[in-house]
Amino acid sequence: MTDSLQHIVAECAKGRRDAQERLYRMFSAKMFGVCLRYCHDYDAAKDILQDGFIRVFDKIHQFGNRGSFEGWMRRIIVNTALERYRKNITMVSLDVVQDVVDEDGYGEDDSGLSMNEMLGLVQELPDRYRLVFNLYVFEDMSHKDIAQELGISEGTSKSDLSRARMILKKKLIQTRQQMANENG
Repeated sequence: MTDSLQHIVAECAKGRRDAQERLYRMFSAKMFGVCLRYCHDYDAAKDILQDGFIRVFDKIHQFGNRGSFEGWMRRIIVNTALERYRKNITMVSLDVVQDVVDEDGYGEDDSGLSMNEMLGLVQELPDRYRLVFNLYVFEDMSHKDIAQELGISEGTSKSDLSRARMILKKKLIQTRQQMANENG
């Protein structure tokens, strides 16, 4: 952690508003990107970002300069998104279609889509599929950890990831066909 960031964090721990504003300006854009992966729309992502930063400022004295500050903050933002999901969505247990996720053949590196278009496709996933997909792909969590975090079984986590991938694959194919038709 750079000296300036360490100083800002120390000042935030003292409750200094100017330091909180500087910290917010330093990390809000990146953390907003994290929020967008966990919700359907811009306004919900703004709410999660706001709530997440409030928690960061409330808990900043617990950081203690161990490890990456950005990683610590990111975990708080992700947890804020997950808690919002738990409060707003009644989770319905889905039948486990398959126990093992077949990771071969899903998606291609050369999709022809921009990052924003890909993010848009992920945002269109049903809530729990989107959460499982994000936690597995972007947060590098195991199915065991995802299951524990969301209060579901490991099999359900695997099934939800598989279903999310199938939906994304279909959406990618449809998007590519639309692009080909528009350009052809």
